[in-house]
Amino acid sequence: MSHELDAFITYLRIEKKASSYTVDNYKRDIEEFFQYTEQRWKLSAAAVSYVHIREYLTELYANELARTTVSRKLSSLRSFYRYLLREEKIVANPVALIHAPKQGRKLPSFFYEEELSALFESVNTSTPLGKRNLALLEIFYATGIRVGECVKLDVRDFDKQLETLLVQGKGGKERYVPVGSFAAEALNIYLEAVRPELNPADDALFLNYAGKRLSARGIQKALNKIAEEGSMKARMSPHVLRHTFATHLLNEGADLRTVQELLGHSDLSATQIYTHVTKDRLREVYRSSHPRA
Repeated sequence: MSHELDAFITYLRIEKKASSYTVDNYKRDIEEFFQYTEQRWKLSAAAVSYVHIREYLTELYANELARTTVSRKLSSLRSFYRYLLREEKIVANPVALIHAPKQGRKLPSFFYEEELSALFESVNTSTPLGKRNLALLEIFYATGIRVGECVKLDVRDFDKQLETLLVQGKGGKERYVPVGSFAAEALNIYLEAVRPELNPADDALFLNYAGKRLSARGIQKALNKIAEEGSMKARMSPHVLRHTFATHLLNEGADLRTVQELLGHSDLSATQIYTHVTKDRLREVYRSSHPRA
């Protein structure tokens, strides 16, 4: 199986131009599946059938994994076996007849403007990494970029004059996103006063304390630090900040197509989940629009 998996990973990286984050998830999901089949039946990839995958999914549900997690693992297996079928390593796709679990519609988590304002104020910028962390927070809220996109940013991707970032999105697609004055100011302070002191080892925009490119895990640790300083109980993550970015734009009247472009969504339906509005916004619209409000 190792050879087939290595070839599949190469295919994801070269042909599909998948991000390292996506590749790591696929690799982990597939390896976990074959660890299970090895212990249970000692099967090769080609010997796996519909029945084996159904039993594996049952095991995942028995372990009380979330539907979204099960759905992702199934998607990884589906892609892997589709690839094997294309390469004529198997004669039939054992995942083809298995449907993904139905997902309950869950509205994205987001922060209210007052919560974010308090959070920005609470960031301790007396230290170099504190200044870097503020720049990170500002960039995530100002642009709505994904964590993987942030990891790949280089210094040259920031245009100081135009106050824009060149973002490398999914599938190798590039887009320019404005960063806004607050984020630009925080980023300029970081670039001028902090980054040179970290002894940069490469061209990465955001660095860790050792001068190396800040990883997705490092970014999450930085955001956890900010949440801790701000005594925030709600979960802080790049994805929640992405949700917040989209929600605030739409609540303030931005059109869906523009938000789609800024988020880097290829399909408008992926953006439509953000069309929920806050109760305050609903009340405001009602009072300003209803004749007897």
